[in-house]
Amino acid sequence: MTQHVVVGAGPVGLAVIEQLRERGEDVAAVTRHEPDFLPEGVESRLADVLYPDRAVAAFADADVVYHCAKPPYDDWPELFPDLTRGIVAGAEAAGARLVVAENLYMYGPVQVRLTEDLPYAATGPKGQTRAECADIVLDAHEAGRVEATIGRASDFFGPRVRESVVGEQVFGAAVAGKRAKVFGDPRLAHTYTYVPDFARALVLLGERDEALGEVWHVPNPDTVSTRRFVDLVYEAADVDPGFPRIIAAPGVALTLGGYLSAPLKELSEMRYAFEEPYVVRDAKFREAFGDAVEPTPLRDAIAETVAWYESRGEASETEPIRIETAPEGATESA
Repeated sequence: MTQHVVVGAGPVGLAVIEQLRERGEDVAAVTRHEPDFLPEGVESRLADVLYPDRAVAAFADADVVYHCAKPPYDDWPELFPDLTRGIVAGAEAAGARLVVAENLYMYGPVQVRLTEDLPYAATGPKGQTRAECADIVLDAHEAGRVEATIGRASDFFGPRVRESVVGEQVFGAAVAGKRAKVFGDPRLAHTYTYVPDFARALVLLGERDEALGEVWHVPNPDTVSTRRFVDLVYEAADVDPGFPRIIAAPGVALTLGGYLSAPLKELSEMRYAFEEPYVVRDAKFREAFGDAVEPTPLRDAIAETVAWYESRGEASETEPIRIETAPEGATESA
């Protein structure tokens, strides 16, 4: 039986693990610290794969490795490239196929729909770091060191996704009967990725030879404005916090806030994503793989996310918004 090794036990890593376990696959989770939760039957392996020798040991029996980990958000430039090199080295030593979960930061500000052939034009350190990590993976594939493929997602939502632009600040707020907080202009179209769909796409990419050496935008639900997205959240939660439902902070407020708040300063690099339409095309994936991964309809995905938030009880006081997701107690995972 194929041995799957998932690096990271955050929302994306856990969604990949659950997808694999539903299929009866052997799965091991590699994390720096003991995870708060793993599905039944999943082996836990503790290793800091920033160091190649530890990655080699942790991945020794792997057939497929899923890179769903990340360092703390403010340490990306210092740690992310070495983390990626460590994971590549571990996959290479095992002779394992490598599937990498990425976001879209490397493209930088764009005024067109996002496609896989866009140049890497990021001007900020987070986006430039993501570009460097992507190059590390694809260069290793091109050199014949490892078979690799990359799946890219837009801003996340879904079960366990708390620290995202539509995490606690939207879903948590709605379930608590509070107003949603968003950045930028909520009237603009913005593509959001449902994490379980992302996981199914990553698993598929690991299975298909034609996926190797390529970057793929994973299938997403219909793109709507952020205002419409928020309205659907409140409809699913069946609450009305009063008018207006949304408290929106313009990009300039985000930038100025960066001088006072470290999390806001980190987010200010991505302000462009909320000041222009941010629409992601996934036609390449659909044309290559057909309906093998059909995205969950937006209303259903939102309803499932609301149900997860409701299962946690009333949301606690919301935390500062961050673009990427990170699990509680394991900040290196995605």
